Amino acid sequence: MRFDELNESNYLLFAIKFYDNPQAVTRGDFDEDLKRIRYIKKLLKRYKNTGELKTHLILNHLTVLFNVFDDATVPLLFYNLEKELWPPIKSFLIFLNRLPEYPKTEINDIDQDYECLSQLESI
Repeated sequence: MRFDELNESNYLLFAIKFYDNPQAVTRGDFDEDLKRIRYIKKLLKRYKNTGELKTHLILNHLTVLFNVFDDATVPLLFYNLEKELWPPIKSFLIFLNRLPEYPKTEINDIDQDYECLSQLESI
């Protein structure tokens, strides 16, 4: 199966293909790791609505995601997050030096969230 563009029909297969967690033994383990994207989404929505950014918690979730999905984490995140949440997640990816070096893509056109970057740099 080709994964030129993530969509509802190939999302789960994409995640399974790139999932690598030797500690996981059940489907539930996989689901728990994938759920971290929803937690990040919830935390970023809270940041957008209230200004409260839980940097350490988001960094922890991102670290686990990168450990089990590696570079597939970035497309999984951007597929699941609304466009309004892309600037803060891009800022986290820049901070972690995990922003892919694609030629010209939509990710390059996303603005950074400078308040988010400021809070990350103060860690």
